[in-house]
Amino acid sequence: MMDSIIDRLLKSDEPSVRFKVLVNVLCKEKESIEIKKLQQKIKSSQRVKLLLSERGEDGKIPLHPYAKWYGGHWVLACLADMRMHQEIGYPPGDESLIPLRAQVYQWLFSKKHEKSIRLIEGRVRRCASQEGNALYYLLTLGLADSRTDELARRLIKWQWPDGGWNCDKNPKAINSSFHESLIPLRALALYGKLTGNREAKKTAEKASEIFLKRKMFKRQKDGKIISDDFVRFHYPCFWHYDMLFGLKVMAEAGFISDKRCCDALDLLESKRLPDGGFPAEKKYYRVTEKKATGRSLVDWGGTSKRHMNEFVTVDALYVLKTAGRLKL
Repeated sequence: MMDSIIDRLLKSDEPSVRFKVLVNVLCKEKESIEIKKLQQKIKSSQRVKLLLSERGEDGKIPLHPYAKWYGGHWVLACLADMRMHQEIGYPPGDESLIPLRAQVYQWLFSKKHEKSIRLIEGRVRRCASQEGNALYYLLTLGLADSRTDELARRLIKWQWPDGGWNCDKNPKAINSSFHESLIPLRALALYGKLTGNREAKKTAEKASEIFLKRKMFKRQKDGKIISDDFVRFHYPCFWHYDMLFGLKVMAEAGFISDKRCCDALDLLESKRLPDGGFPAEKKYYRVTEKKATGRSLVDWGGTSKRHMNEFVTVDALYVLKTAGRLKL
């Protein structure tokens, strides 16, 4: 059954799906001619063309970078996810993306944005998923520079005592947010790996405890599911948390072998469909020409209880393979 689903994915019309199967699941050498050709196919694919289709002559998307989900910030985040574990999938160093990077920097380093960073009761209240996503995709897409280092420094500085981040302005809030902590963890783990920065590595390790001590989806006090959405699979998750996204980050960051991931891995395996694939159970986007929040320029496979979503399936197979639960 597993061979069958992998064969189906290798015949996908989507080159990023084929890339992830070959590199993430089958461990194909990334320097091979086959993989390099596939990287170029990703860049010229219809999906990438659509994601970048609203750029003007100056290479910028004439919207706020955070416009959901079609502003420059989210376009770069989607491109970055067309990648392999700890390596590059979308061809790195694409200079045509530099104008989008400039838009993101103009936003994140603006005085208006910095005024929104509040210190309340000794804790910085920040939607750290924003800086986290930017750090992650700039590293992944080969667009990092000295300003990228500043994003990492800010995330390290803003970490809460329990290990994560939160934008809750309530002075009594003391627990980090799953939504705001997962992406900074992902970004800092990658930053630490690529740069050797020890402080980033320690920050990511401390952040992992936010999720591990709750077994990725359970309340500490009674073991109940924190949120129904945490155990439903989505693609893309954008800034939201779900258990598969959490496990994917644990696999990337090197924490998937922690025994506290076992309950989540068991639940993941229980969601495998009869054909060996995995479904997208909900989605956070809608494909429309109307410029409204939640708009996506591309379809990411939709949702279904009976049919696999290719993007969810390749991520699930990667997690299970990294956890030693996938026999090929």
